[in-house]
Amino acid sequence: MLKVHSRCDLSCDHCYIYQHADQTWRGRPVRMPPATVRAAARRIAEHAREHELSVVHVVLHGGEPLLLGAAGLREVLAELRAAITPWTLLDLRMQTNGVLLDEELCRLLVDYAVQVGVSFDGDRAANDRHRVFAHGGSSHDQVRRALSLLRQPDHRVSYAGILCTVDVRNDPDRVYEALLAESPPRVDLLLPHATWDNPPERPGPGSTPYADWLGRLHRRWVDDGRPVSIRLFEALRPGGGGTEAFGLAPADVLVIEADGSWEQVDSLKTAYHGAAGTGFDVFGHSVDEVARHPGVAVRQDGVDGLCATCRACPVVDRCGGGLYAHRWRTGSGFDNPSVYCADLLHLINRVDAYPEPAPAAPSEWSAASPVDELLDDLATGHGSAATLALLTATQLSITRALLVACRDLAGPTAAWELLVHLDQVAPEAVRAVLEHPFVRPWLVHRLDSSARSGVSAALDPLPALAVAAALRAGVPAAVHVPVRADAITLPTLGGLLLPGVGESAEVTVRPGELRVRGGTAERTVLLDPVELSAGWRPTRDVPVPAGRLLLEDGDPYRDCYGQPVAPRLEAPAAWALGRTLTEAWQVVHRDVPAHAAALDGGLRAVVPLAPDPARPLRSATARHAFGAVAVTTDPDPETMAVLLVHEWQHAKLGAVLDLFDLVKPGQGTRIRVPWRPDPRPPEGVLQGVYAHLAVTQVWRSRAAADGPDASAHAARFLAWTRDGVDALLASRSLTAAGERFVGQLRHAIEETCVGSR
Repeated sequence: MLKVHSRCDLSCDHCYIYQHADQTWRGRPVRMPPATVRAAARRIAEHAREHELSVVHVVLHGGEPLLLGAAGLREVLAELRAAITPWTLLDLRMQTNGVLLDEELCRLLVDYAVQVGVSFDGDRAANDRHRVFAHGGSSHDQVRRALSLLRQPDHRVSYAGILCTVDVRNDPDRVYEALLAESPPRVDLLLPHATWDNPPERPGPGSTPYADWLGRLHRRWVDDGRPVSIRLFEALRPGGGGTEAFGLAPADVLVIEADGSWEQVDSLKTAYHGAAGTGFDVFGHSVDEVARHPGVAVRQDGVDGLCATCRACPVVDRCGGGLYAHRWRTGSGFDNPSVYCADLLHLINRVDAYPEPAPAAPSEWSAASPVDELLDDLATGHGSAATLALLTATQLSITRALLVACRDLAGPTAAWELLVHLDQVAPEAVRAVLEHPFVRPWLVHRLDSSARSGVSAALDPLPALAVAAALRAGVPAAVHVPVRADAITLPTLGGLLLPGVGESAEVTVRPGELRVRGGTAERTVLLDPVELSAGWRPTRDVPVPAGRLLLEDGDPYRDCYGQPVAPRLEAPAAWALGRTLTEAWQVVHRDVPAHAAALDGGLRAVVPLAPDPARPLRSATARHAFGAVAVTTDPDPETMAVLLVHEWQHAKLGAVLDLFDLVKPGQGTRIRVPWRPDPRPPEGVLQGVYAHLAVTQVWRSRAAADGPDASAHAARFLAWTRDGVDALLASRSLTAAGERFVGQLRHAIEETCVGSR
């Protein structure tokens, strides 16, 4: 948990940061300085690398992290991605009160694949009982506006859920209904922080008001068929797994304060002043050193770390002694049951006593995790618009991380400062450039060259990226740009031939034109698509339903497919290929509309491959070039449609494999498949069956329309897909996520068969 901003724009009277015993926030900086962010990111990366962690969860917290503003938040996210993602999967989250959330911030959170939890206590009366501004004004409308933004299709991938603090004076039915109205993926119900020294309010005659309140809400939730994941109720069920507040799982949370101090779990601030302190900081101490702190270690001991009363309790495995902070009492420290002990015992009994509905069939995964939901969606063969948006966002996050890593090779430069400025004033222009499929291969080439030689021999991509973004934004700028083979490449726009100009040119950007000076030469280039200036080679467009598809035959970093790419096409050949692609796109919409929507959602460029008489029909994808496919220039749109669908499957699955291991690492297994003569590694088989499933669906559609030879093609690809899936499942080479994904592919195959009868 990173305290990136230590102040808040609300004045909630139940806040443990400002209103409870610990007041260390007063002596800390308002925001986490950049040097502290870098040190924190390096410590996390160091820990992930040394322990070979498959995933690290980082939560941006406060105070209120949105007080950083879009520019400040972007700097933090870029630093974390750059430092940590080379070593492990980074699960980025943020907890916010939502008051400042707007469209710009939502786009930023989607770009960096940040999952957002919003604090919200229910209906207006419940929320405004505590969550108000310093002047006493309501925050209810602002928070609901934030939640409505997160529900929008473009932002939904960043919506993690709602945190609701319980107040037993509120009506549980009205709170429940208000929470459900916001369509959250998950709800966390939190008991208000209290200790034996400062016990919770207990209005009314009952001795367990919190159990009574939560029990009533639990009954309503069960009766409604559990329409949303409520973590507290799921954790309290037998085998529920537990959370920081319930169960015996080892504590796994550390906090980095705004000044770089390592602290224990944040809720300890409710116990006494300095309770969360460790005496360590990120500048001088590793994660392992902090993990050995006695206050952290005791929460790794399971039942042995609990008091005698808890150890003797029959539901200790469910309750886990409650939240550690809630056990505090002066004189005996944390060696006590929770101050909510009676409520927890009564609530567990109520949960057990209330009959649960019959479990859903395996095909109806009503409470699937976000990872399961994404994989299940893609296992249909195509994937929804929301899933494509998430894959695109995570790929952009990887590119941004690589960009920062390239920045670190030379330190801050004028080009970097220009990019940062443009990302603030014209973020859509920067995003369009960074989403160009061949920016990432360029960045990877730069970093690989540096790793091999110690000094990068590859061109620094940042100046050209800055010029391209400035041109798209219409922002005047001047940058020195390296020249490769007498040319400058401006991703998404084109290339500029500069014979004899030398190794670098000063490029001045003005709206619609470039002024280039190198050596003794100076020239002005008008970027007019009709009246081309000498030497300007624009990237050509192909009209497709999704908008702008680039025919990319000029970017030097398109040569990443393991087979030769065609040189720049002459105008008639480019026009002919563009017409074929337009017609092929229409064919995909005709045959498989769901796959067409997936193409619309992410395919940005097509690269012509060099002709080969021995293999006239070829296509390819490259792992680092998400958003592009390479094809031979076949004139038949029906054939081209199959190639596009086939290769886009590989691109989508490659993006998934950047996020999750579907195949167990270190596999030496080889699997025989009917479509290749040589045994294939499990990942190759997985890629094959995913692509063949889509091609099967294309041919099934054509067979239903009585297309010639379509039934034979469909039968062949169906057999290949089914055999490949069965071989994968029998190989025992898949992770649990991979088993689920391939199992769902098997269901999709059978549905394809049923749909064809």
